[in-house]
Amino acid sequence: MIRILVVDDSTVVADLLKMIFEQQPDMQVIGHARNGREAISMTADLRPDVVTMDIRMPELDGFGATREIMHATPTPIVVISSSVNDAELQTTFRAIEEGALWVIEKPPAIDAPGFESIRRELIDTVRAMSGVRVIRKYSAARRHAAAGMKRDERFELVVVGASTGGPQALAELLRQIPADFPLPIAIVQHISMGFVSGLVMWLQSLTGLTVKLAEANENLQAGVVYVAPDNQHLEVARANNSLHARLRAGSGNETFCPGVNPLFESAAEICGGTAVGILMSGMGSDGSIGMRKIRRAGGYALVQDPTDCIVGSMPEAALRIEAVDEVLGSGALGPRLIELVANGRANTGHRA
Repeated sequence: MIRILVVDDSTVVADLLKMIFEQQPDMQVIGHARNGREAISMTADLRPDVVTMDIRMPELDGFGATREIMHATPTPIVVISSSVNDAELQTTFRAIEEGALWVIEKPPAIDAPGFESIRRELIDTVRAMSGVRVIRKYSAARRHAAAGMKRDERFELVVVGASTGGPQALAELLRQIPADFPLPIAIVQHISMGFVSGLVMWLQSLTGLTVKLAEANENLQAGVVYVAPDNQHLEVARANNSLHARLRAGSGNETFCPGVNPLFESAAEICGGTAVGILMSGMGSDGSIGMRKIRRAGGYALVQDPTDCIVGSMPEAALRIEAVDEVLGSGALGPRLIELVANGRANTGHRA
């Protein structure tokens, strides 16, 4: 049985969440905290398997509560945000930085459009997060890599894919990369609808690189991180001997849009041996097929060590189909990428 502590200052919302969870045979709501102070105390007393955390609350907000819980009683926390406006998004992603595992939109009224899809996503997310082992969180100094990079001409693009646990892994990766990194970086991060702009703002606050939402047909520039927007696949194309972004609507039959595979497959096709692929923490197998294509085209395939991931399914899927050149912890991926790009490597050609 998954034991859930609901944290929300609204009794109406808390009752709705309780109804959603307790319709599942493997879920039980064991308490309702009305502010961050109560959340800290009840987490310590009740030891839930998962905490669902509101952001805007009296006495102590969700950011402060997450920080204290992850320091004193490490517990999987899913942030449930009622708004995607800039102010709340900033606080939401600060909670992710302090150790919350995921962010999802607060369910609307039962008869509102979109309720069923949010309900399903909420249940799936809480169920998945209940099995995640979290550790005590201490405040860490922000690290920015030193400038002064030079580039070996073998590589021209870095593509990155992530899902559950990805924001934390991406933050660590981008912190390690210098502002004068000589390649563009394109990222697909599965995330709940409406939160990608907040992710971009948060990542920008952590790195000297420029982080932005990808725009159709823009040239891909060195030292810029391009994040796929909602509901559009991000791919790369070449025109006039330069790389640019291509945005494509999904078919409607895909599990994820944006998806990691379309980005990786386009990188393999357009860049071949000059692409570096990085697959990070995530649920499912998206990205594994595209990673194999990058590797077979002569590019370099890095994955985050599954044991180092919040959810290791995506890297594991790539490992199962032999789509990986190197497996590294999240703290080693940035330095290894810098080494690859600065020094190059022997071109191993096409791989079976």
